[in-house]
Amino acid sequence: MGMPVIEPSTTTREQAITDLIQSVALQEAALAHIMNAEGEKLQAVIAIADVTVPQLLAVNRSVERMVSAISRLETTLQAKLDIFADELLEEEIDVFA
Repeated sequence: MGMPVIEPSTTTREQAITDLIQSVALQEAALAHIMNAEGEKLQAVIAIADVTVPQLLAVNRSVERMVSAISRLETTLQAKLDIFADELLEEEIDVFA
């Protein structure tokens, strides 16, 4: 298998920035759904009549791991947006000038 060939893109810088922002928004929506599912999982386990403390702790550890992973992903998403944040603010100021 050889090296992949990357063809030059005809996408404008503005479209690339828009695409990046849209991809972050979609990822944020997906993470929100995951967080909601984790909350529902906790509620379901708590509602079990004969749930044991070890079972609660195991579910809690699972949720903690997921929240930690989501937190790391949020940092990555923020970094994506930060790449263009200053430039976008400058463009916005130019529009109002």
